This record gives sequence, C-alpha cells and structure tokens, in this order.
Amino acid sequence: MKQKIQIGLCGLGTVGSGVVQILQNHQEQIRYKLGCEVEVAKVLVKNKEKKREYIGDASILTTEPSDITDNPAIDIVVEVMGGMDDTYQLLERSIRNRKHIVTANKDLMAEQGDKLFALSQEYNTDIYYEASVAGGIPILRTLSDGLASDKIQKVMGIVNGTTNFILTKMTDENLAFEPVLQEAQALGFAEADPTSDVEGLDAARKMTLLANLAFKMPVAYEDVEVSGITSITQEDIDFAGRLGYQMKLIGIAAMDDGKVEVSVEPTLLPTAHPLAQVKNEYNAVYVYGQAVGETMFYGPGAGGLPTATAVVSDLMEVVKNVRLGVSGKAYVTPQYKKALKDNSQKHAKYFVRVEAEDQTGAFHAVTNVFAGENVSFAKILQLPRANSKTAEVVMVTHKHSKQQIEKSIQQLENLDVVKRVISCYRVDGED
Repeated sequence: MKQKIQIGLCGLGTVGSGVVQILQNHQEQIRYKLGCEVEVAKVLVKNKEKKREYIGDASILTTEPSDITDNPAIDIVVEVMGGMDDTYQLLERSIRNRKHIVTANKDLMAEQGDKLFALSQEYNTDIYYEASVAGGIPILRTLSDGLASDKIQKVMGIVNGTTNFILTKMTDENLAFEPVLQEAQALGFAEADPTSDVEGLDAARKMTLLANLAFKMPVAYEDVEVSGITSITQEDIDFAGRLGYQMKLIGIAAMDDGKVEVSVEPTLLPTAHPLAQVKNEYNAVYVYGQAVGETMFYGPGAGGLPTATAVVSDLMEVVKNVRLGVSGKAYVTPQYKKALKDNSQKHAKYFVRVEAEDQTGAFHAVTNVFAGENVSFAKILQLPRANSKTAEVVMVTHKHSKQQIEKSIQQLENLDVVKRVISCYRVDGED
C-alpha cells in the first residue's frame, strides 16, 4: 500500500494557492485521516518566474502539461485552472494514463463531463468535482452519499454569488442594477465581463450538475431554461416587496412523474423563506426529499479557501479509494433515460406587471384574458401611474402551467388597452 500519494496541480491562482496552503497547514490532520502523506509533486503554471507565496521549491513548477499528464509518479491530477478545450485534452490524457481527477471546472463538467466519465469508467479512475457547484458547500456529496437512500423531488437554490450580491444591494439599499454591478466588479465579486453571471449561464451549468446527480438522469446544459437579472428593475423589486416577496436568481430542478424540468430565472420567494434570507455573495441549496423532507445547505459559494476546501476534500476521498482499491466506482451510470417536461407540465405561480389604459373596462379586459386561459389570481394590485393616463396592474397567479401563462401574455400584448407587459417572473417557495 502506498505511503505517499503524489498530485499534479494544474493552476496556481486563488483556488490553486488555497489548495497548496491547506495541504501544507493541515498535513498532520490529513495524514491521520488517510494513513499516508499527500505531496504536491508538480504544479502547472503559465509563468514559472512569478513569485509564489506557498511554493518553497520552484523546481516543482512547470509550463508543460506533459510533465503532469505523462509523469508516472503522479497519481492524482487536481485541475483548478479553468478553460475548456485545452483543459479537456489535459484531463483526457491524464485519465488515459490512469490518473485520477479532481476538478473545480463547472463549465467543463456541465458540457463535457459525460465523455470524461465514460473514459474514467474505461480506465478505472475517479473523477470528483464537488468544488464546481457551490464552493465550500458539500452539496454534490450530500446528494450522492448523504441522501443516497432518499428520492429527491426538487432542488432549488442560489448558486451564483455575484447575482445574489447584486440583488441584495438592489433590494436592501434601493439601488439600480448598473451601479451595483460596478461595485461588485470593484470588490472582485464580478468579472470584468460579467455576462456568464448576470445572464444566468454560470448558474445553469451548476444546475445541470445538480440535476444529473439528484435525478440520476443525463440532463444536458442545453436542457436548462435560462433568464438572467439584467432586466430586473427597482420597480419590480418594490412591487415584490409590497406583496411579501424577495427577488432572487434561483436555479430550480424538479422531477414529477418521471419527467424533469431545470431552469435558472429571477424568482419571487416569500420573505420568510430560508432562501430569501441568503444575502450578498453567499450561496444556499434547498433540497426536497420524499423521506427527509426539506433541508438547506448554506455557505460561501466562492473564494479561494472555501473552494479549495472542497477540492482538498475530494482529493482525500480519491486517496481513500486508491488505498482501498475501489477507484472508478464513484460515478454511477444514469438510472433513467432523459425525459423532460414540456410547458404544459411545468406548474408554478407567476408575478405579472402590466401597464394599461386608466379607463373604464381596462382592468376587466386584462383579467378576462387570464380567465380565458383558466388562470386565477392569488393577489392583485392596481395603481395609477404618476403623470400618466395609464395604470399599473400587478398580479400574482395561482399555480398554473407555463403554457397557460405564456398564452395569456401573448394575448395581453395584443390587447388595445394594454400599453405593455412590463415583467413576468416565477413565484416559488410557497404552497
């Protein structure tokens, strides 16, 4: 049995440095739990000359991927450098050389994970990717191990810290989207190009991974319906508050009667709902299990050390498998064939804002459109618009199909008394 496991670390940015720091500072604890030593043998970087705080021996630095992928002394490849095509090639070659993989790369795992999993089965190696979804929150292992005996019905959560920071500021400080985005960029919560975050793409990749694990079904990134937060206005947030809701960007994956829906969209949650209380850059995932009921997992969704903690935890799990001789068995082939709901099978409440003529019969005409699609209301507000001959009608429907709501919206847009349909958002988290 090996007394020392050697790893090749790909990437030495915020997360990679955190991995090295944890391995150095927690050596005694790690050795006690694993019964062996874990050593960083090689580190792939772009620039070997750059000063590295946690690297005492510069000889372990390399700019050549083959120094890791083709190195027979390396047992496990830890990938925290990001990227797609070149990174895929690196991981593929590593697996073919019978190396185990730990990655934090959500983009790669959501879009090409199925190919890597198939290859790992062929070569009897492990792939772990806990850090790819919610930073320091151990949600993937919870779904695959902790709740393995339960039947998961729904997973919903805040899985992008940037958008949660922005919406928290917009809600609590009555600020508009653009200045809050600039503040998030200045604080390092948002990238210079924030598209992936604010358009919901980052969250959609994470929900793909969660849906695959929760429902044991091969859901693809392309199957996720995605809407971002760029169109949310202060008026939307204010009206939501008047009606007892908070606006959040929520990822939702639900399974009913063997069919699945996965979406990322601005969603109104009751103010008392646990997810509504998650502020700033924090993440939280709410899991509905048939046996366990409702559980929530909360913590930092990003950051060097929280994410590195998840990476090192995966690394330790792989080491245990190597020493027990059970590698290659962590991934389970999906149990069910893909079966997605159509819009007639997706049911939710909806928040709808409409600007209509402030005249006799206009309100009746608006509500008649919904009645024609058998849509009923839980809450309605009608307010005159300042310095205008129009009124604003704000409605929260009862639970109806997405198809019914979409048909109603189409008809409203063609109604003479309706100036515009201002917004339409999902409402969740209540019966």
